Amino acid sequence: MAGADGPEGTDLGKRTVRDLDLTSQSRVLARVDFNVPLEDGEVTDDARIRAALPTIELLLEGGARLVLCSHLGRPKDREPETSLAPVSRRLAELIDAPVTQAEAVVGDEVRGQAEALSAGEVLVLENTRWEPGETENDPALAKELASLGEVFVNDAFGAAHRAHASSAGVAEHLPSVAGLLLEREVVTLRGIIEAPERPLVVVLGGAKVSDKVALIDRFLDAADSILIGGAMCFAFFRAQGIETGDSLVEEDGIELARKALEKAEGDGTARLLLPLDLVAGDKFAADAQCRQIDGTSVPDGWMGLDVGPRTAAAYADEVCGAGTVFWNGPMGAFELEPFAAGTRAVAEAVAAAPGTTVVGGGDSAAALASFGLGEEVTHLSTGGGAALELLEGKSLPGVEVLDDA
Repeated sequence: MAGADGPEGTDLGKRTVRDLDLTSQSRVLARVDFNVPLEDGEVTDDARIRAALPTIELLLEGGARLVLCSHLGRPKDREPETSLAPVSRRLAELIDAPVTQAEAVVGDEVRGQAEALSAGEVLVLENTRWEPGETENDPALAKELASLGEVFVNDAFGAAHRAHASSAGVAEHLPSVAGLLLEREVVTLRGIIEAPERPLVVVLGGAKVSDKVALIDRFLDAADSILIGGAMCFAFFRAQGIETGDSLVEEDGIELARKALEKAEGDGTARLLLPLDLVAGDKFAADAQCRQIDGTSVPDGWMGLDVGPRTAAAYADEVCGAGTVFWNGPMGAFELEPFAAGTRAVAEAVAAAPGTTVVGGGDSAAALASFGLGEEVTHLSTGGGAALELLEGKSLPGVEVLDDA
């Protein structure tokens, strides 16, 4: 990725993996985010595995005996298709260390495997959500997980906003520190709010205003400009009395959009920019009939599926003049080629921007990857929900429980 550091002037305030004094006898339990897509029993996108490698390699180089735990998907039971076995195979291809896959999360056999590890070896526990107590932060499960290590490292930023047994509960029983990824995520994202290089330009897309309303409210106070795209713009248009045709409109978001527009009219708030033109289709499909709308009123029988060229150019100009950029959410249905141009223009502008560029959210990351620009930003966040909650000013349970620096 371009640029190793995000905005300056912030600090995690917690002990990190760098503070550990490891020996060949040290057994480390590390929570990682290996919630990756699988197809036919193989990992199809290993970005989250690769993101954890700096912490894993640092621990192994220090001689640790390493026990890794992660969730994968949302299984309701011990569903074989959500096993971490494919992840372990991929991890073994990426690191120069023996990797063993446990058959369970906890239990006597797992404890025996953990205790039998030699320095520089890795044991991957099964999907933590195979245990019903995981999402309930069950104290008994947390204690049993803690018995597998002598120190706990949390490097799973994508799960840090959840108070689960493997991310928060276990920290009550062991000395607990942040991994390198979690540290970088928190410091970079906090820096956007606390110490950005100006101007701070925020690009927000996606479908629902309700998903982003707290973020919009925070950035109206902290940013210089907020650029709105995606289907969420139609709640703003409806709030202004503009016809939206058959476009996707979040009815519950209309009043939220109206309040955001009213706040944006006040002194000292960010400029709130809405699309100037649109690309519409007669259906949500790659073979839809398309038409450019020079304006924002959508006729009946048509749905807005992308921002238009004037909007794309205006947004790109804003991004290119920014000292700091935060982007979350596509500008349109970029997965359909006729409606990808707006998102592509923003992605290219973010990639080319001279300032600090931070991208959060799965869809934005997928867009960058699809345009071959994933390595061209300062920081690509691995945690959509966690990133949004942190930027909204909420505390993250998986961070708060770590030992203070």
